[in-house]
Amino acid sequence: MAEDYILWFDQLGMHDVNIVGGKNASLGEMISNLANAGVSVPNGFATTTHAYQDFIRADGLADRINALLNSLDVDDIHALTTAGKTIRGWVMDTPLPQKLLETVREAYDTLAAGSGDTASFAVRSSATAEDLPDASFAGQQETFLNVRGLDNVIAAIKEVFASLYNDRAIAYRVHQHFEHDKVFLSAGVQKMVRSDIGASGVLFTLDTESGFRDAVFVTGAYGLGETVVQGAVNPDEFYVYKPNIEAGRPATLSRRLGTKAIEMVYAATAGDAHNKATLTREVDAARSQRFCLTEEQVESLARQAMIIEKHYQRPMDIEWALDGGDGKLYIVQARPETVESRASATIIERYQLKAKGDVVAEGRSIGQKIGQGPARIIMSISQMDEVKEGDVLVTDMTDPDWEPIMKRASAIVTNRGGRTCHAAIIAREMGIPAVVGCGDATQHIKDGDPITVSCAEGDTGFIYSGLLPFEVRTADTGNLPDLSVKIMMNVGNPSRAFAFSRLPNAGVGLARLEFIINNTIGIHPKALLEFDNLPADLKAKIGAKIAGYASPVDFYVEKLVEGIATLAAAYAPNKVIVRMSDFKSNEYANLMAGDRYEPHEENPMIGYRGVSRYLSTNFRDCFELECRALRKVREEMGLTNVEIMIPFCRTLEEAQQVTELLATQGIKRGENGLRLIMMCEIPSNAVLAEEFLEYFDGFSIGSNDMTQLTLGLDRDSGLIAHLFDERNPAVKKLLKMAIDACHKQGKYIGICGQGPSDYPDFAVWLHEQGISSLSLNPDTVVDTWLHLASLDNAKA
Repeated sequence: MAEDYILWFDQLGMHDVNIVGGKNASLGEMISNLANAGVSVPNGFATTTHAYQDFIRADGLADRINALLNSLDVDDIHALTTAGKTIRGWVMDTPLPQKLLETVREAYDTLAAGSGDTASFAVRSSATAEDLPDASFAGQQETFLNVRGLDNVIAAIKEVFASLYNDRAIAYRVHQHFEHDKVFLSAGVQKMVRSDIGASGVLFTLDTESGFRDAVFVTGAYGLGETVVQGAVNPDEFYVYKPNIEAGRPATLSRRLGTKAIEMVYAATAGDAHNKATLTREVDAARSQRFCLTEEQVESLARQAMIIEKHYQRPMDIEWALDGGDGKLYIVQARPETVESRASATIIERYQLKAKGDVVAEGRSIGQKIGQGPARIIMSISQMDEVKEGDVLVTDMTDPDWEPIMKRASAIVTNRGGRTCHAAIIAREMGIPAVVGCGDATQHIKDGDPITVSCAEGDTGFIYSGLLPFEVRTADTGNLPDLSVKIMMNVGNPSRAFAFSRLPNAGVGLARLEFIINNTIGIHPKALLEFDNLPADLKAKIGAKIAGYASPVDFYVEKLVEGIATLAAAYAPNKVIVRMSDFKSNEYANLMAGDRYEPHEENPMIGYRGVSRYLSTNFRDCFELECRALRKVREEMGLTNVEIMIPFCRTLEEAQQVTELLATQGIKRGENGLRLIMMCEIPSNAVLAEEFLEYFDGFSIGSNDMTQLTLGLDRDSGLIAHLFDERNPAVKKLLKMAIDACHKQGKYIGICGQGPSDYPDFAVWLHEQGISSLSLNPDTVVDTWLHLASLDNAKA
């Protein structure tokens, strides 16, 4: 019947996948069930699979298609290309049923009513085997944007039908074990959101790289969303903390400004051909250096995403659009996330480089693996046959037509794209490492050169020259025994926080602010405080780094907030002990503009650092910025699992003065549950342990400095490196004094130095002394845990 050929989205739900495909069923589900909950989805209609089947069965078309596909080897790229082109030609030559044309006309008139000639539509494919919990089929069929006029809508519907036989779709079905003649297509016709004058992008309701469930990951760029999906643009990225959305607190954990070099917009006139209705153009420099969304908009999107996730009861992959006309945010697609949500929660796989080489390119890391092989520079789909098994595919960007060759690659490298682009999604599905958004990888990597692609070092992925040695370690954390000591971790890099939080842990025993300052900020704080007085060339360099933030000082504070908040969110409700900055003068001098402010010291290791620096008139205003950031994380964001640690406190007078200084900055012991910890790393700290504890709520032992200062060693000197050993009896005696003093006063005592990670027997000795916690490097957690458990069992 003709009425079976069209259904409106608000008539549909997820039970209608067999009638209108996964994408259209999901749109209907959201309109029907979530509109009143605050999820905005533009309405539209869908052609049904009945219409598609009646069309495909006409004149024996289905039989001809099946006969050709049944004899096809999809790994033969030439044969696949030929077969796909032939079938699509057959589809385009077959007229649509008259009843379908009539019902589309009626539905179109209803949808376009009141819009006149300005009505613009998206025509999207929706297959019965897509957007399923275990197979995304993302991007396999076509989407057409800014389609205007009935004739162009009808033409787009036929193109959508033909796209079921795109080369990539044919190959994907075979690799996912779907029978061709059991997959049917629906075309969704939806009123366009004017994101061409706004922004759009993709979000996930988990972290795509680690599977961390308490974050929403949002990407976005100006214009229509195809540039983000395709990977044609390096988008802005945001992480949002779900518990803070629920609590009504500031929830944006981090922001990363993308280059957003181009945008896709409507063509001046749609013309006669529906697929020429959009164009891409450059984004001017001033716009590209602003975030495409405000913090309020990002959190509004996260709120809608959480409603959708709660309804579907699984992590979701969602496309969104900001209408530049009405200023509203809309959801235009939602599908289950199919990679990280299915990963094991207890099997931890860790890749680690055993050597470093020359870096030839870098970008955004996808996954956490390492791949290597000969580089294969491919700039056109016509070069597909050049990619051999085990090659590293290096290109400008990929789209779904590239998928048949992507599975041959040991790794993928692209000039363009963000973490939600096509190359990133397919790399995750195939389980291979990818580095996207490198900018100029195809210029710096030579075809045929052996390269190593590392995604095992955090947010940034590196492409190294040569085939570097690496190891892969796998651990099952599902059945680790209980211990009588807490195992914490040393985590300085916020970009690894979500991944490392999957390891069993009691929190973070050492989070160093220096890592955030050095790697995320990279500018001396004094230069940001005195920005207006800097030379013009230096201002220009700094201005480029701080783009997107309200002021130079706001950049410094907000980047600290982002790093601290990310660490706190990853491990909540466990404690995260944040050590305030402990750069030495030579290290501060290495920051941008640092040489303008730092003294030259003969031995900076025991010079202008720690509390002495905080109290000095030259640095106090810089220290106050750190306090401001910590206050925001704890008080405004409510992440009170953050505790504060003070490093390198030489005397009792310094202890008194620094706690008083913190109090003037609104950071007071006991207030809102705050514990103030001191690094016990100088012999005076152990000798006068009970007196120092009058000013602090416990100690965290810094075994590196304690060892060098006890034994009179410069730990940076290779000439005497053989004498450096935390297990020296003199060092142990001082450590025992500190541990006993904390026990006597009932205060916290942990260790965050390198020693327990390097020497299992040292960890055992500390355990025997009754230390509260061992803070270890993440790669030693499981082994040390098992070693200590065996000792506990032996005692039992």
